[in-house]
Amino acid sequence: MALAGGPCARLLLPRLSRQLCARRGAVHRAMAGLRRFAVEMPDHTLTHFALGSQSPGDQDPRLGALLGPPGRSYSLCVPVASGGGCGPRVRAARLHQRLLHQLRRDPFQRCQMRRLLGYAPGSQAGCVQHGFLLRDPHDDPDTRRALLGLLGTCPETLRLHLGEFEVDSQGTLRQRLWGLQEGAQVQVDCACVEPTREPLLHPMLPDLPNSVVFPDRDSARAVLEVCTSFIPEAQKVLDLIDQCPKQVQKGKFKVVAIEGLDATGKTTVTQSVSESLQAALLQSPPSCIGQWRKIFDAEPTIIRRAFYSLGNYLVASEIARESAKSPVIVDRYWHSTAAYAIATEVSGGLQYLPPAHHPVYQWPGDLLKPDQVLLLTVDPEERAQRLQGRGLEKTKEEAELEANNVFRQKVEMTYLRMENPGCHLVDASPSQETVLQTVLKLIKDAGI
Repeated sequence: MALAGGPCARLLLPRLSRQLCARRGAVHRAMAGLRRFAVEMPDHTLTHFALGSQSPGDQDPRLGALLGPPGRSYSLCVPVASGGGCGPRVRAARLHQRLLHQLRRDPFQRCQMRRLLGYAPGSQAGCVQHGFLLRDPHDDPDTRRALLGLLGTCPETLRLHLGEFEVDSQGTLRQRLWGLQEGAQVQVDCACVEPTREPLLHPMLPDLPNSVVFPDRDSARAVLEVCTSFIPEAQKVLDLIDQCPKQVQKGKFKVVAIEGLDATGKTTVTQSVSESLQAALLQSPPSCIGQWRKIFDAEPTIIRRAFYSLGNYLVASEIARESAKSPVIVDRYWHSTAAYAIATEVSGGLQYLPPAHHPVYQWPGDLLKPDQVLLLTVDPEERAQRLQGRGLEKTKEEAELEANNVFRQKVEMTYLRMENPGCHLVDASPSQETVLQTVLKLIKDAGI
C-alpha cells in the first residue's frame, strides 16, 4: 500500500501512463485504416457500417436494430499482421477457426452469431479481417466476461480486436474497443457507429488470390510450407509436388474435365465415358494424396484450398503422362476447386459474387489446361432424392449444398462464369444412357 502514495509511485505511474497511452495509440493507428465492416444478415444481404470520431446525427434504424439495445452486440475480429508472406494469414485463419469452435459453446450458445468482415475503403490484398458479430439478446454479464476472457487466450503476436456496442446518454451508438495490456483488459479506443455506402465490389475480392483461389503453384505451395510444423502431411504433399516438373505439356490425345455438384451422376458418367472412349480416368485430388483429405478438410479455408490446388498440379502431371498414350477424362479439376472456394469465401447472396470476366475466374497460367469442360446439372429436387438414395455419409460440402439453397446457387453461378476454358452445361436428369450419349456427342462434336 505504501507504493500507492509514496515517491516511487509518483515516479512509476507517469511512466506506466505513457506506456499505456503509447500502446493505445498503436492499437488506434492499427484500426485507423480499418474502419468499415460488413455483416451477413439472415436474408443473405450485407449490411455495412463505419466507425468514426463524429456522431452521425440521425441514427440508421437498421444499425440500431442490429447493434443497439435491447440486448448487447459484440464484434470479434482477427487481425492479420503485415509482412512475412502468407505466414500471418495462416496463423490468423487458425485463430479464427479456433474462435469459431469456442463461440459454439456455453455461454455463447445463447447468442446470435453472424459473419463479420472488417475492411478499409479501397482495401488491397491482406487488409481484410475475418471475424464474428455476436448479439446477446439478454445482455448477460457472463457473455461479456467470457468474451473479455478470450483476449487472454491468444498468442502475444496475434491479438484480437473485441468491440462492444452501446448507446450513450445522447443516443449515439458507439463501439468500445477492448484489448489486453500488461495482462489487464483495457479500453483502447471508442468510436461512433455510422452507416456507410456499400462498396461497388465485395471487400473480400482483393484477398481471393492470396487465400483461396491461388493464381499459380508457388502461391499454394507457400501456404503448405508454413504448415509443415503442425501438419506432418503437408511436407508429404510438398515432397510429391517437388517431384513434378513445373512445366508439363499435354500429349497428342484430348483431355476432357467433367464437373458437377455432388449427386449429379458425375462418377457414373466419367466411368462410362472413359470406357466408351478407352480413355484414362483420373481424379482430383489424386489417390496419392486422397488419403489425407480428412486431415486438410478439418483445417481453415486457406490451408484446405492450398491442398486442393496442389492436388490439381499433381493431376496435371498425370494428365501429361496419360495423354501421350490415350484420351483422358478427369473427374473434377481446377473449376471445382475455384467454384467452391469463391462461393464459400464471398459472403452474402448471388449479387455479391465477383462480376463476370473478373480475373478470379481465369484458369491459372501454369496449370495444364483441358480441351473441354463439361458441367453436369440436375434440378435441386432430383439432386436431393439422389443424395437420400445413396445412403452414404454426407460430406461437409454435400450437407451445405443440401441445407443452403443460396450456397448451391452461388456454386453454380461461379461455375458458369469460369473462362478460358468455360463450362459446357449438360442436363444430367435423364437416364444414365441418355446422359452418356449426350456427353459422347458433345465430345465428338468438339473434335475430341
